[in-house]
Amino acid sequence: MARARERWHQLLLALVFLTRLPLGHLLPARVLPLAGSTWAFPLAGALVGAMAALPLLLPGPPLLPAVLSVAVAVWFTGALHEDGLADFADAAGGRNPEERLRIMRDSRIGSFGAMALILTTALRIAALTVAGPAALIAAAACGRAGSVLAMVALVPARPDGLGRAAGRPSGAALGAALLIAALVCLPAGPAALPAALAGLVAALLLMHRARRRLGGHNGDVLGAVSLGVETAMLTAFALLM
Repeated sequence: MARARERWHQLLLALVFLTRLPLGHLLPARVLPLAGSTWAFPLAGALVGAMAALPLLLPGPPLLPAVLSVAVAVWFTGALHEDGLADFADAAGGRNPEERLRIMRDSRIGSFGAMALILTTALRIAALTVAGPAALIAAAACGRAGSVLAMVALVPARPDGLGRAAGRPSGAALGAALLIAALVCLPAGPAALPAALAGLVAALLLMHRARRRLGGHNGDVLGAVSLGVETAMLTAFALLM
């Protein structure tokens, strides 16, 4: 019973962290380590994908439902991952890790960040004019699993901040996250495997860049990896349709 309650609280924490759902009052008074809830990140991602997929069921020209779908996803997550991607892209203008981390803490958006958002948003919208709800749910779940992989593969880039405070997920948490993401991919059909491989390539490229340019991960890197995986998978799904 206690184990089930702990798992329930971890799921709630994942939903509170990754969405705008007002569930914080259901969490216990004690502080829960975010790393312990990472197994549930793909479940939270699947919920985001399911909510964002609802407009795709609307009749009419495919472009409008696709735009509405991305809008729902951005609203439902509070643009959490988009903010991370923009900050990570802007850091490319820094000359050393310290300056890049300072840029990432700046609330203003630069040209690199703006272009990254424009291009990923355009790719997602274009892909969703072809890809269906199952593809979106799979990509959203795998995107959050990608951020768990980054937390395990990379060390925190700062001695403070989200990356350090979140902790490092256990191997069991990573395994559970990947398994859940794989199960969510099953309804997406045969295209799910090559799409997942495209997402994995995107995650590895972004993690490699984070390791070289920053020395590790932070909250922005995790957001960038999540959105990068999702965008790559949606693009692959659309190309394979």
